[in-house]
Amino acid sequence: MSGAYPRRSLRRSAEIVFRATVRADELRFHAVPDTSVEFTGDADSDSTSGSVRTNLPDQVAEKVVYRDVRIDYAIAARLRRGSGDSHRQ
Repeated sequence: MSGAYPRRSLRRSAEIVFRATVRADELRFHAVPDTSVEFTGDADSDSTSGSVRTNLPDQVAEKVVYRDVRIDYAIAARLRRGSGDSHRQ
């Protein structure tokens, strides 16, 4: 697993949830990617992202072919208390 896959309670209570699944028969990186997720604005410190990977290590290597890859990725964000409350019903 890469990062902390957002726990179920956070995914249920977050104002913003984004989930995606990516599958590949073969995947190769010409260069090791440098990735990050940053929460800005009114995001609560509880906001997080993470993935569960199948047949793909947390640290990939250049020019290695990974087969039968699956990545389940999620972002769950809460708004800080007081921000946006007037818009909620």
